Amino acid sequence: MKKAHVLLFDGYADWEIGHVLAELRRIGNLPVATVGFTDAPVVSMGGLRVSPDMTLAAVVPDDVRLFILPGGMLWEQSYPADALHSLLQALDRQAVPLAAICAATTVFAKAGLLQGKKHTSNALKYLRDHVPGYQGASDYVEELAVTDGHVTTASGLGSIELTRNIMEALDIATPQLRDLWFRAVKYGEYPEDFG
Repeated sequence: MKKAHVLLFDGYADWEIGHVLAELRRIGNLPVATVGFTDAPVVSMGGLRVSPDMTLAAVVPDDVRLFILPGGMLWEQSYPADALHSLLQALDRQAVPLAAICAATTVFAKAGLLQGKKHTSNALKYLRDHVPGYQGASDYVEELAVTDGHVTTASGLGSIELTRNIMEALDIATPQLRDLWFRAVKYGEYPEDFG
């Protein structure tokens, strides 16, 4: 069975992917595989210690239903770009759903995944400052999350919108349930018959 894959690394922003991972499993019944650059345990910004299920080199594109990159300070520094960009480009060629939030949107831009696609990030200036040669300003959208085709990007403030967009992209739950979930989590609007 295909799985959602999430790349974890020291200092990843755990809260940015909390909703989406929970709902992929809870509502979508989709298994989640954790991926590391190596097989060594990593520690999130919030102090969660995770031992990755597999290394980046072991990811088989045909086994990926969705690939998620959380934010984190790593993306503003040096990271194993060749290996990561190569995998992302292979997944992109197969139109596998891809998602990046916060600083991880810079990785998508550097890998060429945002070319000609509507996208967002923490700010247009943020992408310009952190992606040498960034040319996507005409496709930048001031929204908390944007999906264009199989690529979803989100601001670091858009974890709930990211989750909604991914649920829609993967056709998880009905549109009515997705809307109910979004309004409940975002605005605290629970219907009286909500179980």
